[in-house]
Amino acid sequence: MCDIVVGGQFGDEGKGKIISYLCLKDNYDIIARGGVGPNAGHTIVYNGTEYKVRQVPSGFLNKNTKLYVGAGVLINPDVFLDEISKFNEFNVKERIKVDFQCGIIEETHKVRDKGDENLSKKVQTTGSGCGPANEDRIKRIGKTAKDIPALNEFLSDVAMEINNAMDEGKKILIEGTQGFGLSLYHGTYPYVTTKDTTASAMLSDVGVGPKCVNDVIVVLKVYTTRVGNGLFWNETDKNKKSDNKADKLLNDLKISEKLAKIKEWGAVTGRERRVAPFDFELAKRSAKINSATMLALTNIDRLFDCAGVRKFTDLPEDAKKFIKIIENEVGVKVKIISTGREYSETIDLR
Repeated sequence: MCDIVVGGQFGDEGKGKIISYLCLKDNYDIIARGGVGPNAGHTIVYNGTEYKVRQVPSGFLNKNTKLYVGAGVLINPDVFLDEISKFNEFNVKERIKVDFQCGIIEETHKVRDKGDENLSKKVQTTGSGCGPANEDRIKRIGKTAKDIPALNEFLSDVAMEINNAMDEGKKILIEGTQGFGLSLYHGTYPYVTTKDTTASAMLSDVGVGPKCVNDVIVVLKVYTTRVGNGLFWNETDKNKKSDNKADKLLNDLKISEKLAKIKEWGAVTGRERRVAPFDFELAKRSAKINSATMLALTNIDRLFDCAGVRKFTDLPEDAKKFIKIIENEVGVKVKIISTGREYSETIDLR
């Protein structure tokens, strides 16, 4: 059986933190990355050191875990090889495999990405070449990993390796990238990425069937952020009335005042993130379509005085109230709560 971690908002939810915690705490045998490609960045803080990854799975901190990149993921060979070199202390090179059918991002793809006015100015893509690379892949003219000599030593049939490992009773974690609101099919089109980003898509990316899933963990930040253009989900219907109870709680806790002081920047683009209150309707929709079995909440320490707290009983009462109303509104239990950037600053209620 396998577990899946996906983002429930617009990316930047803190998936890297949650995934790194799970890999170290639960000691997964394999972590497999799905998603689009190097346009998604995950940030991990381990013993005070910050690591940013765009291609390597976020579970690389656990030296016992095999690292796989699924066939649905685009590879930029330069980014991939650079990260392997950067994380040499974790023996990543000896543990990582790339599916031989992964699509390849070529220099021409990045040029097309940055030169397309619709993509660079309207949609405000990352400029990493993912869109044009997926376009060529759909046209059946793009390169694949097996065509790149520099990747030969890393090639594998990832789908079969994962399925065989599950047959042997191994523990598998599938790592999602981007966020639900950026899904090509279910997000705020046209301000989205170039493929689906739901749990179902991550299964397809790594070649695992739906009967093999145990838990789907949807990661939600306790407020909403997104980089670049595109509406927040709750801006799409100006006449929509939010739940009074939820809105009243946000007002009572003076969330808007706290959000006004928050500044964040995207892990890949470096662009400043737009910040808004927690969107209960988006979270509910995301939990439904992803078939969430549990929620992981991040950045709660940015709204409440609870940095580094590791026990639920030690959280401030306002934080407990906020978590409770999220559970009631979304209909899924919160089982993991991040109280800081360090992987160990986590409350685990599983």
